[in-house]
Amino acid sequence: MRPKDKAHLSRIRKYYKYHSVIYDATRWSFLFGRKRLLSNLPDLKPSPRILEIGCGTGKNIQLLESLYPDATIVGIDLSEDMLEKAGQKVEESKQVNLIHCRYGTEPHGRDPFDLILLSYSLTMIGDSIEKILQQVHEDLNPDGYVGVVDFHNTPFNWFRRWMSKNHVKINGTLPSLLRKYFTEQRYAVKKAYLGFWEYFTFIGRRS
Repeated sequence: MRPKDKAHLSRIRKYYKYHSVIYDATRWSFLFGRKRLLSNLPDLKPSPRILEIGCGTGKNIQLLESLYPDATIVGIDLSEDMLEKAGQKVEESKQVNLIHCRYGTEPHGRDPFDLILLSYSLTMIGDSIEKILQQVHEDLNPDGYVGVVDFHNTPFNWFRRWMSKNHVKINGTLPSLLRKYFTEQRYAVKKAYLGFWEYFTFIGRRS
């Protein structure tokens, strides 16, 4: 791993060490579209395998459990502090496995996934985003789906700079990158706070 990547990962871990405490109480006013994405997910085959990359405090995993009660669900996150919160939510669950690692560096089973979810994680990955998308493509079943919700763009350069200080890269390029690796099934861009910024949802099939 390049020194630049190591430094980025270290900053992310440190950032969430403190934000994990207030994450669930504050992000409802900022991370829009998560429920919309989950409500638009397709029907999957019986007993599907589902992966969430950057599962955070486990909010999406709880909803995935109710949507797909026969699924095996794997949640991966860089932050031990965020995973601790997630573990508290799913500690009674027999269908969830939480893994502390950088996606692509640890084995998560031999079988591919029927659904891979990325919720406000791609914009925080940094320069390795194409490698991550290539790995997602490899880890999907041939008929599997990817679901993404994330920041899209903003007309305000100062806001873009402020987001960068919070380790988020917001520049409107993610949808085109996703279409490079996945066939679009459903896509929408929505405005937040009357256009202060935009976020998008994307559901795609493995190309």
